[in-house]
Amino acid sequence: MFTKYPEPLIFGLDIGTRSIVGTVGYKEQDKFNVVAMAVKHHDTRSMVDGQIHDIAKVSDDIRCVKEQLEKQLDGRKLHDVCIAAAGRVLKTAVGRGEYEFAENTLVTQEYIHSIDLIGVEKAHEQIRQELSEEKDEGKYYCVGYTVVKYYLNGYEIQNLEGHKGYKIAADVLATFLPEEVVGSLYSAVEKAGLYVANLTLEPIAAINTAIPEQYRLLNIALVDVGAGTSDISITRDGSIIGYGMIPSAGDELTEILIKKYLVDFETAERLKTVGSRRKTISYKDIMGISHKLSATEILEASDEVNRNITKQIADKIKELNGGSSVSAVFVVGGGGKLPGFTSYLAKFLGLPEERVALRGQEVMNDINFLVEDFKKDSLYVTPVGICLNFYDQKNNFMFVTVNGDRVKLYNNDKLTIFDAALQYGFPNEDIFAKRGPDITFKINGKTRIVRGYNGESAYIEINGKAAGMNSPIEAGDIISIKKSTVGEAAHISIGELPEYNGTIEFTVNESAMKCPKFAIVNGEAVSSMYEIKNDDEIIMQDYYTLEQLFKYMDIKPLKEVYINNAKAGAEDRIYSNFAVTWIDEDKLKQYIPKDNIEDSDDKAYAEVSIESKEEQEKGEMTLTITVNKQPITLHGKSEYRFVDVLDFYDFDMTKMQGRLVTNHDGHHAEFIELLHQGSDIELYWEK
Repeated sequence: MFTKYPEPLIFGLDIGTRSIVGTVGYKEQDKFNVVAMAVKHHDTRSMVDGQIHDIAKVSDDIRCVKEQLEKQLDGRKLHDVCIAAAGRVLKTAVGRGEYEFAENTLVTQEYIHSIDLIGVEKAHEQIRQELSEEKDEGKYYCVGYTVVKYYLNGYEIQNLEGHKGYKIAADVLATFLPEEVVGSLYSAVEKAGLYVANLTLEPIAAINTAIPEQYRLLNIALVDVGAGTSDISITRDGSIIGYGMIPSAGDELTEILIKKYLVDFETAERLKTVGSRRKTISYKDIMGISHKLSATEILEASDEVNRNITKQIADKIKELNGGSSVSAVFVVGGGGKLPGFTSYLAKFLGLPEERVALRGQEVMNDINFLVEDFKKDSLYVTPVGICLNFYDQKNNFMFVTVNGDRVKLYNNDKLTIFDAALQYGFPNEDIFAKRGPDITFKINGKTRIVRGYNGESAYIEINGKAAGMNSPIEAGDIISIKKSTVGEAAHISIGELPEYNGTIEFTVNESAMKCPKFAIVNGEAVSSMYEIKNDDEIIMQDYYTLEQLFKYMDIKPLKEVYINNAKAGAEDRIYSNFAVTWIDEDKLKQYIPKDNIEDSDDKAYAEVSIESKEEQEKGEMTLTITVNKQPITLHGKSEYRFVDVLDFYDFDMTKMQGRLVTNHDGHHAEFIELLHQGSDIELYWEK
């Protein structure tokens, strides 16, 4: 009977270039307990630079590790396994996902998830473009992504949820693997009688163990130096900002020693580690001749390779970090233990040597090794990290049907219709609602844009039922997606502009008048009903000219018209609250001679009119009137109007001192009213 362990019991395999490390353990609160470990070195070069070359041989080695672990577990059979893919064929890209709302909008998790996935698609487009330029027809699958930064209205923000804005965006770091790499790993594992429960990337597995969340605010690089590859991860501002690798590691040094000392691979591996164990080592070459080497000689032989590898790693770190060095570097893995490795890496990065450190058991404080003959060591960072990744995501591949075609997806238990649409190749622009064409125009010299209206988002069904783009999917689902529609084009009339408030109000001959505003579009006057077109140039006119007023009132232009008591011409402007006056023809009739006048007052007016007419024929006329009970004589004109009083009577019109009173013979008079002999004028400011 096998020992009872807490469930789930996690089985992880680190399938490396030189060896396969198997780890079994369980999580208890914040600690991971390792209850079984086994290592199997490859007898042949069945793997090179992290890539499986001989599936059958690797499968045999996996089976061997599996059987050793089952023996340690008192016969308990292992079925599900977590694995990691090497970064040698890893491709990463940062995609910008963004969305602009028609108006200020509350940001929800659905909107955030949408821009995340748009960012993934943008990154995927970059990868496809790279593959096209390289004439590589292989398929790459997204196996995970990390949001580097979020933005609200163009400004960086940590968390978008709950904020209001008109534009949101995300920079998303997405990672991709080719189908054949994942396929060979699956084949080797399945031939050993195991089922892949979770797949991750080796640099992700390593960083989850070696750099805790609280350290990720710092700009740190983690370098996992294995046999065939050196995997690199970069953290900054709380996020993982880059993954990468170089295809150089411990095996490159081994190969140099093979060639220099004419030995087999296993002997060269022993020579490589001499520096850390003893001063000299004896060996036989392939000719059977015995030799003895000092540690110094071996280090000198490997110095050039050591420098080359660390230089490549330093260059890759700078590339992933935006062209500059990092603040510190953690080194894990067997290859990093070579004497001088960390010193060279510090030199090429321009860092103090103490800032580049080989991490050992201190990075595994949250790991308990309950296995005999195994102690905490940075060699086990990646194997343990593979197990820990199981708790973050459980995944494998699955198939769904999209619009009649079978689609293969990398399953991380978080898949949505959006993921299926992207893998199917459904155009991004056909998923989300499309906005109709905008209108761009100028108003009073300033450019303005009116946005088009949003159309309908793609119509989606899962297994015959309506669904949303973020609806979760499962293996075997049948998905139908009809592309989104284009919204209505933007439209706006002159009357809908905020600058257009409807009317201009002024007085005409003491009567209030409301006139509709004029807008000049491309030099032509238009009404409020005019529909604005692209590239229109609009001037919003907040006045009428005298000519426009006559046209609006449908009267013939008059010769003597006054605006605010000043004589005006056709092009003079009438603004809001201005006063317009002209001679009222009906009033003038009272001064015209009549043949039959019975009333004595009418006769007097008639006599004055006749007399005035006779004097007008002589060219000039003299008129005596009273202004504010003071006699005034008017002269020099053929006729006189109320406004002429100002030429002979000292009255300040430059400063308004109240309401202006203008009375003529006891009634209110306009400035254009005709005067007669003996007119009684009152002119003063009433406070």
